[in-house]
Amino acid sequence: MIIEINMQSPSPIYEQLRDQIILGIASKKLAPNEPLPSIRRLAADLGIHFHTVNKAYTMLCDEGYIIIDRRKGAVAAQTVSGGDAFLSLLSRKLLFNAAEAICRDMSESEFINLCSECYKNAQSN
Repeated sequence: MIIEINMQSPSPIYEQLRDQIILGIASKKLAPNEPLPSIRRLAADLGIHFHTVNKAYTMLCDEGYIIIDRRKGAVAAQTVSGGDAFLSLLSRKLLFNAAEAICRDMSESEFINLCSECYKNAQSN
């Protein structure tokens, strides 16, 4: 899996890293139990501070996407459960995205089609 960080992006680097790893898991480019690079190794490879990678890994672990073991390092989780907290967060994000679409005069069908396309792209990314 190749991770690309855009240093010019307004998104924080740790969020970009988190998002890239989630996309890797969703598209099956990062298999369950597949080891991730160590924090220091990934930081060196990307040319970023190790605390930035640590923050991304901690978020991914807290959200259930990866498992961190002091002896084995970080690995992709076998399954990531949805749960009520995830559904609530996703609902809030989609509500905001839908509101933006409405403000920009996008029809409901255009919004739903775009959501469907993005879902498929995440699977094949």
